[in-house]
Amino acid sequence: MQTMGYKERRSQIEHYFDRTAVDAWALLTSNAPVGRIRQTVRAGREQMRAMLLDWLPADLHGRRVLDAGCGTGALACAAAERGAEVVAVDLSPKLIDLARERLPDTLSPAAAGSIQFLVGDMAALKLGNFDHVIAMDSLIHYDVADGVRVLSQLADTVQHSMLFTFAPRTPLLGTFHSMGRVFPRSNRSPSLEPVPERKLWQLLASEPQLAAWQRQRTERVSRGFYTSQACELVRR
Repeated sequence: MQTMGYKERRSQIEHYFDRTAVDAWALLTSNAPVGRIRQTVRAGREQMRAMLLDWLPADLHGRRVLDAGCGTGALACAAAERGAEVVAVDLSPKLIDLARERLPDTLSPAAAGSIQFLVGDMAALKLGNFDHVIAMDSLIHYDVADGVRVLSQLADTVQHSMLFTFAPRTPLLGTFHSMGRVFPRSNRSPSLEPVPERKLWQLLASEPQLAAWQRQRTERVSRGFYTSQACELVRR
């Protein structure tokens, strides 16, 4: 079966998040009550976000962070509260609008002023240099080779670490994948791309643009209908 190209997949993802399911994602990423399935997804995402933030320095003052695929901005806000200058990028204008609206009232003026929300492709925008890049659940819809190419395009702009997540190929995730999507038919997400870990590690090791990088921590989060694995790449 021919793999969907990066641009075609990007267009599909943009359509989903910006037109088809923005209300579902607004609910999922809020504090409002949700059903059992969505609750496991919410809990899994919260656990993953906390872990990725733990992989960054506790004090981010003087650090510039790219939140690549920021969604409604929870991670960007947390990084800004720790002192980072954050550029938060997403394909969906509606999610970016929602992220701006949700800047917590408790977020200090200095922290709120240190977040720049932008609409666009994380790999195509010219955003300058960063100390850290985080791509939480934003590469999981792409073919693994395309995801590695995105990381390679970002690599030259990053000084310290790139943190990203992927959908590991497991029997449970394979069952979910074959069944369809988690959400109802009217707002289903673009298909995940389950990744064999060995293939991912091989592609990362063979990518010339990533020769100066090495894999360090990797950890999986599994909470009901949410399964995602984090990986840390650091400069040698």
